[in-house]
Amino acid sequence: MADLFHKQADDYAEARPSYPEELFQFIASKTPNHDLVWDVGTGSGQAANALAGIYKNVVATDTSQKQLDFAPKLPNIQYKCTPPTMTMDEVERIVAAQSSLDLVTIAQALHWFDLPTFYHQVKWLLKKPHGVIAAWCYTIPEVNDCVDAIFRPFYVDSKPYWDPARKLVDDKYRGIEFPFERVDGEVDHTGPVEFKTKRVMDLEGFFKYIRSWSAYQTAKEKGVELLRDDVVESFKRAWSEDGEDRKVVVFPVHLRIGKVGNFN
Repeated sequence: MADLFHKQADDYAEARPSYPEELFQFIASKTPNHDLVWDVGTGSGQAANALAGIYKNVVATDTSQKQLDFAPKLPNIQYKCTPPTMTMDEVERIVAAQSSLDLVTIAQALHWFDLPTFYHQVKWLLKKPHGVIAAWCYTIPEVNDCVDAIFRPFYVDSKPYWDPARKLVDDKYRGIEFPFERVDGEVDHTGPVEFKTKRVMDLEGFFKYIRSWSAYQTAKEKGVELLRDDVVESFKRAWSEDGEDRKVVVFPVHLRIGKVGNFN
């Protein structure tokens, strides 16, 4: 995973959407305590930054130091670059002690993980029985009818360059393994629960978002430029249709959330 995002870490930090406040407030309402959270696959810290405003301490880990270099530095966030795989001893030494976490979050990254190993670690570290795991992804952006009519087939054409795990994102995490109990309250299942995040972009910002894709980097390494001149021209025509240079781009966010229960 780190190799896929290493070369475009600056584009990733600048162009990727942040997440809505409603998402974090919803998650926080499901954790009885707000002491310690582990943000896994933090990337450039989009989620960690928001979590630090709610939880006393955040441990934010990623396997890419280059991505972490772009993360916002706050006094209650500890950023740590970790190896791709960790033993339980390493997890306890680097992240937290057994049964000490209130929350584990994974933003747009769970589909990359070795899930059985990761879930065992999560269940070991979360407080019992109410420690919460929250994992979310966002699917393709929505701009307007003109731009979406160009973007959707463009996205389909990019699919050969995505890792197979991307299918779990396209499926809104509905099919991803998630062996946790439902949280208390109005949610009667583990999701996905949908939110929306919005970002104002000009066309160059939209292109930068595309260039932050792992698929874009993979295609480039195979000698394929996804943003060919004719594609760029099609986007320019569609983008200028309404006369507005800057547009509100909507990213649907899909949350899976559960609690650990009485794991032994």
